[in-house]
Amino acid sequence: MKDSEIDYTDIPPLEKDFFKKAVLWPGTKKQITLRLDPDVVDFFKKKGRGYQSMINAVLRKYVEAHGFEPEKKTMHVAEAPGVYRAGRTGSERAKTGRKRKP
Repeated sequence: MKDSEIDYTDIPPLEKDFFKKAVLWPGTKKQITLRLDPDVVDFFKKKGRGYQSMINAVLRKYVEAHGFEPEKKTMHVAEAPGVYRAGRTGSERAKTGRKRKP
């Protein structure tokens, strides 16, 4: 199916303040080395896949609870966040030839 064949008539128009309510995506993550107590690491690893993202979420809640306000950035419509996705899609991996980690 081509883009020109897609029927968009059932999609309601966006309200003026749609993007004012949007949550800004924090951008690409920064890779760091962090030393944590073994029991803390074990706790999060037992939660399963995505434990590093869970650690990030816990740290983000801590930062927000202590009143940190991230710098507001201008966002283009094409950059507006849709749904959260942990990692790349299959087609994105196929472009690089890298396989998904188990």
